[in-house]
Amino acid sequence: MSVTEKIDGVAVSTKANVYFDGKCVSHGIRFADGTQKSVGVILPALLTFNTGAPEIMEGVAGSCRVRLKGENEWKNYAAGESFNVPGNSSFDIEVAGEPYHYICHFG
Repeated sequence: MSVTEKIDGVAVSTKANVYFDGKCVSHGIRFADGTQKSVGVILPALLTFNTGAPEIMEGVAGSCRVRLKGENEWKNYAAGESFNVPGNSSFDIEVAGEPYHYICHFG
């Protein structure tokens, strides 16, 4: 499994997106072709995120467990692993211990 370490040729939003009283902080990035992603970190917490567009969450460091909307089972993810979330949906994510660093690929 590989982990994205560097992203070339992008514009980065310098203002952070802060969610859940600072438990999740991310920065938006835009590629020349209009593709958007966000790069962020989730501190230890149990959170629920809603999605508009489909998302692929790529773990860069740390680990989490995730439960997609409509599912009962939690699944564990570590650095180098990713999970897909449908558009117009939601997912629960639990981070325990060290922070979970991620790249969110939209669309």
